[in-house]
Amino acid sequence: MSTTPRNRPSAYAIVGWLLAAAVLVGLAVLVALNASSVWNSFFPPEAKSVQGQAIRNLYDIVFAIAVVIFLIVEGLIVWTVIRYRRKPGDDELPPQTHGNNLAEVTWTLIPTAIVIFMFVISLQTLNSVDATSAHPNLKVRAVAGQFQWSFDYLPETATATDTTKPLFTVNVPVGPDGGLVLPAGQTTHLFLRSPDVIHAFYVPQFLFKRDVVPHLVGEADNEFDLDIPAGDAGQTYRGQCAELCGIGHRVMLFEVHILAPADFAAWQQKQIAAANATPPPAPSGAAAGPTIPLLAKNVKFDQASLTAPAAGFTIHYDNQDVGTPHDFVILDSTGAKVYSSPVVTGPKTADFAVPAIPAGTYKFECSIHPTSMFGTLTVQ
Repeated sequence: MSTTPRNRPSAYAIVGWLLAAAVLVGLAVLVALNASSVWNSFFPPEAKSVQGQAIRNLYDIVFAIAVVIFLIVEGLIVWTVIRYRRKPGDDELPPQTHGNNLAEVTWTLIPTAIVIFMFVISLQTLNSVDATSAHPNLKVRAVAGQFQWSFDYLPETATATDTTKPLFTVNVPVGPDGGLVLPAGQTTHLFLRSPDVIHAFYVPQFLFKRDVVPHLVGEADNEFDLDIPAGDAGQTYRGQCAELCGIGHRVMLFEVHILAPADFAAWQQKQIAAANATPPPAPSGAAAGPTIPLLAKNVKFDQASLTAPAAGFTIHYDNQDVGTPHDFVILDSTGAKVYSSPVVTGPKTADFAVPAIPAGTYKFECSIHPTSMFGTLTVQ
C-alpha cells in the first residue's frame, strides 16, 4: 500500500471555490428570474403605518441574523465535506479531539447573546406598537359580526367600554361609499368589538393582526393606535377577517381609504349631517305590483334568477342572517344602479317597492356582499 502523502486543497482554496460557486449561482438566478420580485418575496409587504414600520424593522433585523447564521452553518458544512472527504488510501482515522472548552463556551455564549438581543428588540417593538396616545385625533369602533364589518365613528370621550350612540356608522365595508375611512398624518384609536364569535382585524400593509374577541357589555374591547403617514393620502388598502368564523368567513372583507386631513374632515361632516337628517316618511298605500319573495341566508340569496313585470313589483326581503346587514340593488348592463333599497340588518323582513323599469335583463345583488349575493333579474 502506498504511503505517499497526497495533497489536499487548502482552506483558502475551498473558501475561494465556495465564493465562486455562490457568485455563479447568484448570476444565474438574476438572469433567469426577476431579481426584485424574488428578493421581495422574502419580506412582508411594504409597511403603510408607523406601527407597521416598527414591525418591519424588527423583521429585517431578525432576517439578517437568520441569514448570517444560515450562511455560516451551511458554509462550514460544505467546507467540512470538501476538506475532510475520504479518499482512496484513507484507512486510518485522523487525530481525535475530545472536548474543547473554548469551543463549548463560544457556542453557548453566542446563541445566548443573540437570544437576549432578540428578546430586547422584540420587547421594544411590542411596547412601541401597543403604545396609545392620550389624545388621538379620531376614535373608531370596528364591529365584526357574522359575516360583516361595520365602523362606528365615536365622540372624543368614547372609551373601550362605551355603549353610547356613535356620531355615525358606515355599514358598507367596501367600495367608494363604504369601508374604514381614516385621515393621513393623524392618530386613529381603534376599538374592536364582536357580538358573536372571535374574528380578527387584519390589513396586510399594516403588518398587524389583532383578534376581535366577543365581550359582555361593560367589558373592555381590544384597542390600539394606528398612524398613517401623511404621504399615503389617497391610498386604499384591503383588509379582512383573519380568523375562521363560520360559513361566511370568506366574505368578511373591508377596505381602508386614506384621505388627506381636509378631505377627511369634509367627508366626516357629510356623514354626520346625513346621520342627523330627518328620514323621509315611509311611502303610503299598497305595494307596487306583484310580490316576489327573496330570502337572504348564510350570505347567499335563495334564488339566482327572478322574473318581474316592467310596470313595477315588490320584493319581499327576508334577511335571516343574524346581525348581518344586506340590501337589494338592481344594476343595468353598464353597472349603473337602477334601484337601491335601504339596508336591512337580520333577522328582519322588509318590502321594497320597485318602480316601473324598462323591460330587459338586469343584475341584482347585495351591494355589501356582491361576490356571493347576486343573480339575474328579467323584466318583461
